[in-house]
Amino acid sequence: MTRIPLLIDTDPGVDDALALLMAFNDTRHEVVGLTIAAGNVGLRHTVANALKLCEVCNVDVPVFAGCSGPLLHPAPDAGYVHGQDGFGDVGYEPAKRQAEAEHAAQAILRLSHEHAGRLMLVALGPLTNIALALKLDPTLPERVARFVVMGGAVTAHGNITPAAEFNIYFDPEAAHIVFTAFAQIELADWEATLAHGLLHQKVVGWLQADSPRARFYERISKKTREWSEDRRGDHWHSADGLAMAYALEPEGALEQVARPLAVELAGHHGRGATVVDWQRHSGRPDHVMILQRYDQARFERLIEAALAAG
Repeated sequence: MTRIPLLIDTDPGVDDALALLMAFNDTRHEVVGLTIAAGNVGLRHTVANALKLCEVCNVDVPVFAGCSGPLLHPAPDAGYVHGQDGFGDVGYEPAKRQAEAEHAAQAILRLSHEHAGRLMLVALGPLTNIALALKLDPTLPERVARFVVMGGAVTAHGNITPAAEFNIYFDPEAAHIVFTAFAQIELADWEATLAHGLLHQKVVGWLQADSPRARFYERISKKTREWSEDRRGDHWHSADGLAMAYALEPEGALEQVARPLAVELAGHHGRGATVVDWQRHSGRPDHVMILQRYDQARFERLIEAALAAG
C-alpha cells in the first residue's frame, strides 16, 4: 500500500501533541515533516516540544523551525492553558535530536515539490509559516492534494475574543493570505470542536494505557485538563485532535457544508473573525468545506488507539 505523504504545520501545545500521536499511529499516512510556528507558546518551546514528542514516539520525522511570531502584529500566546512551556511545565528532559537547519517555509515548498499532487497538508496552529511559503511561491496550492485547517469560529463564537478563534486571531494577516490563496480548504473550526467533546473520565481511562505515549501525554496534559474541567464542565475538547481525525479518516464526516469564507483584519470587536458567507452574497466560490458533525465513536477510537500505541 502506498502511504499518503502528510505534512503537519503545528505549534505544540498539548492539543497539537494529541493530534501528532494520532498521525504517527496511522499506517495509511507517512508524516514527512513537522513545520513549527509560534502560537500556543514561543517558538523555542514549540520546536522543543515537537522534538520531544518524536523522541517519545520513536519516530524519525524531520522537524523544521519556522516563524517566531505573527507576520505583522504581536499576539498573546496560550501558555495559561498549555503551561508556559506548552507541555504542562512538567520539566521533561529535552530531546537529544535538534531541528533541521532548513526554515519551515522552505521545507513546505520543497516537500510540496517532492510529493506534488499527493501531499496532504494539515495546519494545526497559526498560519504564519504557510503564508510565508505562499509569498515565496504562490504556486504552492497547485501541488497540495488536500489542505485541512484547524481554525476559525464559523458563527463567531470565539475562544480568544467574542468573535475569533485563537489560531486565526494570533495571525489574521497570515490567515487572510492562506484563505485567499487556496481554492479548496477543509476546515475543522472551534465550534465543531465544542460539538465533539470528550468526557473527562473517558480520557482518564485512555491515559491509563501501558504505553510510553500514554504516560507522557498524561503528564503533559494534566494542567490543561484541570483548567478545562474547572471552566468547561464534564467534557474536554481537542480541537487539533478533531482536525486530525477529519484529515486521517475523512469518511467519518457526517455533516459538512461548503461556503466562501473571509478573515476580518480590522475592527475593535471583529479582528481575526472568520466571516462565512452563508447566504453567498459575495458570489465568490464555495472554497471552504466546513466540518459540522463527525462520527464521535470513530474520533474517540482514533484517540484511544494513538495513546495505547507501543
